[in-house]
Amino acid sequence: MKAVVDDKIPYIREAIEGVMDCVVYLPGNQISRSDLLDADVLIVRTRTRVDEALLEGTPVRFVATATIGFDHIDAAYLERKGITWTNCPGCNATSVAQYVKCSLLLLEREHGIRLSQTTLGIVGVGHVGSAVSEAVAPLVGRVLLNDPPRHLPATLAQLQQECDIITIHTPLTTEGHHPTYHLFDEAFFRGLPHPIVLLNAGRGEVVDNAALEQAIDSGMVRHAIIDTWEHEPNIRLSLLPKVYIATPHIAGYSADGKANASRMVMEALCKWMGRPMTATILPPEVDITGSDPLDLYNPLTDSERLKMAPQDFELQRGHYPIRREKGRA
Repeated sequence: MKAVVDDKIPYIREAIEGVMDCVVYLPGNQISRSDLLDADVLIVRTRTRVDEALLEGTPVRFVATATIGFDHIDAAYLERKGITWTNCPGCNATSVAQYVKCSLLLLEREHGIRLSQTTLGIVGVGHVGSAVSEAVAPLVGRVLLNDPPRHLPATLAQLQQECDIITIHTPLTTEGHHPTYHLFDEAFFRGLPHPIVLLNAGRGEVVDNAALEQAIDSGMVRHAIIDTWEHEPNIRLSLLPKVYIATPHIAGYSADGKANASRMVMEALCKWMGRPMTATILPPEVDITGSDPLDLYNPLTDSERLKMAPQDFELQRGHYPIRREKGRA
């Protein structure tokens, strides 16, 4: 059997080469239908759009994305064609929680925001939002949870009126009862009763980036922390210098989260193949010790790198340095 694999998925090569007869590694944004004409398995990240145009007429029967999100997967088409597919729910939840927690600590240390006196709202309370809530609850005075599909009590209007900080962890949807596309638009920012901090580590298009820039200019957003952007990798360059922490969609890129994703992909693949999962997939250890979370990870390092070279957005994602959620014991 043959697999085509995004070449930026880490820690997976030894494991998948142990179960496949042939494995081809390609840049995710360059995988084409011609590459799949003799492939049985396709493993991608968000940069590959998996739909009829890519798969029709190929022998691919198993698709996995090593990500939580799957808006790049045409699930209806795959299911209609009988192609098994899977994503990796929760794989990088604690990584994103680390990103948010460390960003909040920087706000307190560098900008004097007294976290214990703030109300923080979380929009989207799935695997990631729940991990964020657990990580930040000890830091802030109050947490409001907004997730209409999960029937959580806080409305977006309540967050708009009561929160000092709002952090976004919802998927991108354009249809249904609760679409999230441009959920944070000009009308939302105009309706704020006081300036807020906005953090987006969910999906870029949930925030209208032009409206966000206007809100920063007007003072209604006092600080923005943006990891996911509209039109990646061609981000809004006029917005970039106005954002306090600006990173290239790497909030979930800890080595731990990446190893979790590769492990989940291999478990699903082995199950589909009807064979046991025997490979061990672990991230490398780091020597950092100590109790300060910012010693282990400081988001400003990633932010400085992006602000200096925004044209390297994809390069910085694809060659992200090893980051652990914990150091040696």
